[in-house]
Amino acid sequence: MDTPDTIIDTTLNINGESVTRRIPVRQNLVDFLREEMGLTGTHIGCEHGVCGACTVRVDGAIVRGCLMLAVQAEGRNVETIEGVSDNGEIADLQDAFHKRNALQCGFCTPGMLLTAQDLALKNPHASREQIREHISGNYCRCTGYQAIVDAVETTLAARRK
Repeated sequence: MDTPDTIIDTTLNINGESVTRRIPVRQNLVDFLREEMGLTGTHIGCEHGVCGACTVRVDGAIVRGCLMLAVQAEGRNVETIEGVSDNGEIADLQDAFHKRNALQCGFCTPGMLLTAQDLALKNPHASREQIREHISGNYCRCTGYQAIVDAVETTLAARRK
């Protein structure tokens, strides 16, 4: 019988590295990544899956890390902003965000970058309206989104060339 303090051995792949830890069954993925793994690029915002600050990729799909339990990632591939940044996958997006002033306080930026990369992989010909729609689940209180849409649009156009 599971109790609130039940801990189980869990193995998952984080940014290309296999990791086995004893994880409380009720710990969400974002808390595990931040507290146990020291991957603090993924932020904790609303804790209700609404703001997008906790966005990570699991088996190639973006998910809200606050809504997924860490033990649900057993045997799965988890990618954080550190992983896709360190391997260069989003270097062009990061550069465009910098050049277009699409990051200010930086709190939303990791989730926004992962969401933008998700769109780029799924729809490299996305219109400005489609970009806005795709990032609409990620809140930004600083930029007003115009600069973010500009950065994503610029990156998509450059990747198509």
